Amino acid sequence: MLQSFPEGRPTTNPYLLQLSDSLRPSTVVLGFSWPRALFARYDVFHVHWPELLCRGTTPARSLARRTLVRALLMRLRLTRVALVRTLHNASPHEQGGRSEGELLRRLDARTTLWIALNPTTARPSAAHPGSPLVTIPHGDYRAWFERMPRPGQVPGRLAFAGFIRPYKGVEELMAAFAALPDDSLTLRIVGRPASPELATAIRTSAGADHRISLNLDYVSDEELAEELGRAELVVLPYRTMHNSGAALLALSLGRPVLVPVTEVNASLSREVGAGWVHTFSPPLAPHALARAIAALRETPRSPAPDLSERTWPGIADLHREAYDRAVRLVRSRATALSARASG
Repeated sequence: MLQSFPEGRPTTNPYLLQLSDSLRPSTVVLGFSWPRALFARYDVFHVHWPELLCRGTTPARSLARRTLVRALLMRLRLTRVALVRTLHNASPHEQGGRSEGELLRRLDARTTLWIALNPTTARPSAAHPGSPLVTIPHGDYRAWFERMPRPGQVPGRLAFAGFIRPYKGVEELMAAFAALPDDSLTLRIVGRPASPELATAIRTSAGADHRISLNLDYVSDEELAEELGRAELVVLPYRTMHNSGAALLALSLGRPVLVPVTEVNASLSREVGAGWVHTFSPPLAPHALARAIAALRETPRSPAPDLSERTWPGIADLHREAYDRAVRLVRSRATALSARASG
């Protein structure tokens, strides 16, 4: 089976790498490349964040990517490859143009089976009415980080880490923090901004408060474990949130999180135990941040969050079952079409 992401890059999401590693060796897993997608033999194509298939670094490269996606859709149809899609988000965080939207709808209609990371996720409106939706929870990151050194917690340290995109609300976090007069608090922002303009805005805001420090660059997993390990609270000030691998990453490192109020996050709080997941109503305001810090220190919690339902061997088994089901569906549909044609 072919995954929609290349392997061997230091920036690849550990969720994806853990999925591939857990599926092997009983499943043959191919990392993505365009020659492989168009010409290799595989029976399942598993797509994550399909908009990334359509986008290049320049308009010309985006046009070339969209042409390749059209060719890939034709190849999948002609060779009867099952297409499985994980719904990481309800919709792309940054919207593309009309051509991209049309391609994504075609891909939705072609999808054989959908994977949701939580029970509240619905299939897209363009999905084929006969395509099933199965729920497979997002795996944890405990095994991924267990061999990496972890520093001691710094009292009063709040942290955000990850690729900084506008919807993640980092500017709101900095403004809310700046309004708190407590000099025992510090804020650490780590991650590469999505644009030079966003980087400039963050640096300008940080310059007005000596308690805020920045590392506006990509960090390795070892650096990430160190940065989050020092935090008393990991703050994810997203304006919108559906699923969050970042929250599970922080919890996997044994750090409490502050996240937006959603049904998914309420369920996560019940799952991992009291005191590990704190919530706010977006946008993040100073009083909400102060309330979360107080609740963090007043609410007893277990030595570690309960992530027992998110171990990778079980999640890999569920993915194998989904792939097998998708292949059977494609074959049964092909058999039905052949029977109708011969009749």
